[in-house]
Amino acid sequence: MVRSPLTLAALATAAVPDLDVVQVRLHGSAARFRGANGAFDSALLIDRDDRALIIRVPSSQSAETEQSADLVALRALTVGNRSRLPFDVPQFVGQAPLGGTRAVVYEFLAGDSFDADALTGHTGVSGSIGRAIAAVHALPTAFVGTAGLPQQSAQECRTGTIALIDRAAATGYLPAAILRRWEQATDDDSLWQFAPCVVHGSLSADSFLITDDSVSAVLGWSALCVGDPARDLHWLLASRGAAGETAVASYASARQGNDPRITQRAMLYAELELARWLLHGTDTRNQGIVDDAVAMLDGLVDNVHQATSHPLSPPTGPILDVAGVESMLRSTPRGIPRRDLGGSMHTDAYNLSEFGGEFEDDDDANRSVSGSDSSSADDATTGAIDTVEPAAGRATGDRIADQARTRSSSE
Repeated sequence: MVRSPLTLAALATAAVPDLDVVQVRLHGSAARFRGANGAFDSALLIDRDDRALIIRVPSSQSAETEQSADLVALRALTVGNRSRLPFDVPQFVGQAPLGGTRAVVYEFLAGDSFDADALTGHTGVSGSIGRAIAAVHALPTAFVGTAGLPQQSAQECRTGTIALIDRAAATGYLPAAILRRWEQATDDDSLWQFAPCVVHGSLSADSFLITDDSVSAVLGWSALCVGDPARDLHWLLASRGAAGETAVASYASARQGNDPRITQRAMLYAELELARWLLHGTDTRNQGIVDDAVAMLDGLVDNVHQATSHPLSPPTGPILDVAGVESMLRSTPRGIPRRDLGGSMHTDAYNLSEFGGEFEDDDDANRSVSGSDSSSADDATTGAIDTVEPAAGRATGDRIADQARTRSSSE
């Protein structure tokens, strides 16, 4: 049941001492991005001093978890940390208990939102997004550990990726060619030689507010951590045209190219969104989602084979180029569930409740592995995501291949 604006205004006055609300309206602009079923009840408030505030009340347990993580991250982003960023970050104002949850009030940040396809033709915005992401990644990492937020080494990022692939393979629906492709990426040591940095963790187009063709604010910090910077770039590969490439190039320029394999890892993470969608379907026993994921994985197989004439270098064989990834991602459902998919501060129109915690095992696997690998990569420019058959596959890969042959012979 959606709470009325007057109810939310009353909650805001309980959360913020001496708050005198003179105007209130439901905050529904986020419905442009993620549909009508919001994970939060929210309202825009104007007080007697013309200050604009946002109040949000979670409507599900997953939304409550997200909001709690967001508060921890915002408190960790102290004045000193925020001063290093060329954009605004939401400011916590107050909170009030409400049954088993709480209403939280934030300062309202002005700016326009857009979807990924709207980047086309806006090179200024694309460049600003790249520089904004680079600024996040340049933050000192110490505050993340002090705040008790997750910290992953390069090896832990790799191990978490392997765990996700193995879970997808165990469903029996993962094509053998894609399993080999992903396994070869995780077996490539040079691909995982990067220095972990501060990562937003849940970036998407609606994480950004734009003013005068520049990023004015970044929202939704619930997945803030130290980890693989490529996690913050993979969504850009879904942008049409050269906009995503412009953003990535702007990012690389700002970061001075200290991670030459980052685009390839970003491509891998983009493809793994299909694995997450498949797992969501199997975990929720939704055959429609499973069939959708299988169809997209089959499409990825076709894209891989079509890309054989465009290898990055002869020794390693072909990889899927940016255009191929863009084509595949444009057909991928938005909002693929995962634990670290945080919602933007101004985005209240999607519901995470149906996803529960089905991907928490992936994060548990990440945290359970110790070790680090922060060495710089050599001047590697070759493709790391290979489609060439390896000399020996994992047991899971053999099982999937046997299943594929069995299906083929039975047909």
